[in-house]
Amino acid sequence: MSTTSIIHPLHFQIILRVGTTWYFKNGGVFYNRTGEPIPKSDRERLFGITKNKIVIELFRINGGKPGYYLVNLQDKKYYYCGDEWGDIKAKLQELGIGRDEPSYS
Repeated sequence: MSTTSIIHPLHFQIILRVGTTWYFKNGGVFYNRTGEPIPKSDRERLFGITKNKIVIELFRINGGKPGYYLVNLQDKKYYYCGDEWGDIKAKLQELGIGRDEPSYS
């Protein structure tokens, strides 16, 4: 796994499937415009969904294949990204979130 950071909106959750285990990746909050405390390990509840429901939906999209997944908790949309950390960034950009870092010559 890469140590490269991926900045994404709060309503997106990154999940990694390894073997039979699902790892919910809870990063730090970069910006919180509301000032309200944000739970680190149970962010799904803010959006009225549970980890169990998320795992069920991830199985539906491709049978729980190992790799990285992205969940839009707000809109209840589920995406398989791929086997590499960078695949998450590519999926976010495909969804219109983020951009490549500019190169300086």
